Amino acid sequence: MACPAIELRGITKTFGHVIANQNVDLVVYRGEILSILGENGSGKTTLMNMISGIYYPDEGHIFIDGKEVTISSPKDALDLKIGMIHQHFKLVDVFNATENIVLGINDGKFDIKKAESDIKATCEKYGFEIDFTKKIYEMSVSEKQTVEIVKAIYKGADILILDEPTAVLTPQETNNLFNVLRKMKDDGKSIIIITHKLHEVLDISDRVSVLRKGKYIGTINTSQANESILTEMMVGEKISLDIERSTPHDSVDRLLIKGVDLYNKEGVQVLHDISFTAKSGEILGIAGISGSGQRELLEAIAGLQKISGGEILYNNPKTNETEDLKDKTPLQIRNLGVRLSFVPEDRLGMGLVGNMDIVDNMMLRSYRKGKGVFLERKKPKQLADKIIEDLQVVTPDTKTPVRKLSGGNVQKVLVGREIASSPTVLMAAYPVRGLDINSSYTIYNLLNDQKEKGVAVIFVGEDLDVLIDLCDRILVICGGRVTGIVNGREAKKEEIGLLMTKGHFTGGDSNE
Repeated sequence: MACPAIELRGITKTFGHVIANQNVDLVVYRGEILSILGENGSGKTTLMNMISGIYYPDEGHIFIDGKEVTISSPKDALDLKIGMIHQHFKLVDVFNATENIVLGINDGKFDIKKAESDIKATCEKYGFEIDFTKKIYEMSVSEKQTVEIVKAIYKGADILILDEPTAVLTPQETNNLFNVLRKMKDDGKSIIIITHKLHEVLDISDRVSVLRKGKYIGTINTSQANESILTEMMVGEKISLDIERSTPHDSVDRLLIKGVDLYNKEGVQVLHDISFTAKSGEILGIAGISGSGQRELLEAIAGLQKISGGEILYNNPKTNETEDLKDKTPLQIRNLGVRLSFVPEDRLGMGLVGNMDIVDNMMLRSYRKGKGVFLERKKPKQLADKIIEDLQVVTPDTKTPVRKLSGGNVQKVLVGREIASSPTVLMAAYPVRGLDINSSYTIYNLLNDQKEKGVAVIFVGEDLDVLIDLCDRILVICGGRVTGIVNGREAKKEEIGLLMTKGHFTGGDSNE
């Protein structure tokens, strides 16, 4: 057996009373791609941060090419030819690609033209595509990621760590990235990928190492693995990965969006002539690269942002009348049964109050129902208990401040509260962002339950495989414009990926 490029023995890292990694062993060889798999909170990123010098292990040993080393800073890691590409890029927005790549290099005489020539040679060798004249702020997410990878290689990295590299990439961009990684592997580089997408693990990696609750569970050759085996290793038990999708029946138009335009606070138009229909008893998915207008669209429907043109029509099932939501307040829209559950990057940034406990956060939706000056606490307490039980929220009790819960548990509280409100239109934006597999499938089943009850569900998601498996129709948005509406049962990832990045849809609404 060849000498490992990197080997970890008995690595332990704690933060206060929280054990992030406990006695973890790991081996990575030259010329291989190793996937690190695990649920949220399993310690994947913490472990890689110790290899890249951001954290220092409390216990254990790190070996590079068979020699024990001490990595106490990112500079130490770089000196050992280790580079890490984080989820949040470390780039200077006003610099171009070349300036970012050479930043921090101090080798005496500096020649920007020679540096650019060397960088171009590296790009040609591995198949990278970079526009060297572009500033970082003008680049797409995948272009910024490319700059980060080239920067690491240019600085001599032979061991590359990528943290969730495909999180916001289209299928085409993911394929391009994987082709580059395979060329780098063939060149003898060691590549570690942190991810939670099982199908990508099976596609790109040679071996898979699994962590669970900070502990090393085992390593398996990818050729001997499948999604069921990997899921059981991650979770510790067999779970079903099937999303049941029933055929919509007795559907009626519940929400009609016609020619909606919207400008943000800076006066920039973020929605352009948006038109579509959401039907009762179906799930309408919304796909798009992050920042394409998904948030603004849902906030406009919920009354949180005022549109500058168009109509937002709601067919009220109680009165059989059509009402224009454009001039109604958010509270009036909520009272009609149009509910928004939006899970932002900062989960406490919208919908929940961190210093309040779970019961009080339930009361944010019901405090007006109290009599006189007295608040009704019994029903919110019952709802909090039900959400904790049904969604397996990990909390000492209902009196725990929400800010003390993990991100995933905060999310369960937020989504559970909105689903429990018996809406007629439920807008769920990124409802499984940051959740483990078990909890994600619980949410998918809850959305399907709402669909069966005749609710018009609008689901904004990041995983195209889930959108295709869960949704009846999928609306694709790019740059604030609708570029297509496709049948979820017939759609292909590649088709949706193209719509996410190019072309404009001119055929009006599609309700097929």
